[in-house]
Amino acid sequence: MSARLTRRFEALARAGRAGLVTFVTAGDPDYETGLEIVRALPQAGADVIELGMPFTDPMADGPAIQEAGCRALDAGMTLARVLDLAAAFRAGDADTPVVLMGYINPILAMGLETFTARAAAAGVDGLIVVDMPPEEDAPLRRAASAQGLHLIRLATPTTDDDRLVRVLDGASGFLYYVSVAGVTGSKSAAGADIDAAVARLRRQTDLPIAVGFGIRTAEQAGAVARSADAAVVGSAIVNVVKAHLGRPDLVDAVSRFVADLSAGVRAARKEHS
Repeated sequence: MSARLTRRFEALARAGRAGLVTFVTAGDPDYETGLEIVRALPQAGADVIELGMPFTDPMADGPAIQEAGCRALDAGMTLARVLDLAAAFRAGDADTPVVLMGYINPILAMGLETFTARAAAAGVDGLIVVDMPPEEDAPLRRAASAQGLHLIRLATPTTDDDRLVRVLDGASGFLYYVSVAGVTGSKSAAGADIDAAVARLRRQTDLPIAVGFGIRTAEQAGAVARSADAAVVGSAIVNVVKAHLGRPDLVDAVSRFVADLSAGVRAARKEHS
């Protein structure tokens, strides 16, 4: 398996802090600007980059990421260009893990073996395919494993202990805990609920636990970072892109926002130690 994700979470554990996982839609608002944004994320404080693969029917995503996908598709993004963008990023950054997040249809259209081989060649480290339940992802898991790609699974507030066993069987990289029942960018979970959920998950797995959905501010990210191994922020970053469309400071605005999120995450455990 790709060692970058493992190394990154091990380094975070040694540093005694959680990580920041930043989601952006590949090619939003266009390929060139999207690549600039992704290249700026590590310097701004992102520990892991989650790169959205634009899709026409993003059923797990709220309005912000749906709109970002539409902007990217309108600008000519395809799955092949997502992989090109990942490769262009990797050419200048050998260390920051990159995880692709999206839906199974475009992957099937390209072909599982072709997609996973090209993703690995582009320097991708893992995959999150949100509409592939564990009962159906064996072919994808085999293809990903053959290329050293982690297949990251999701758990939710409705995932009971019996279901969690199935979710964890074959999972790798980290476990993504979706903290609210709903789509991305929806309501935020209470800190106590997240703490309790993370504690329950830790009793079942040694995988790092990343918590996402509904995290909009540095304070919310910091609250998650006190118990989880990483906080995932997506819609809030995508909204910064939208707010600065057509402006020369778009990339700088995203960087400033991510730096604020990172500061919140990095300070979280110091404030409560």
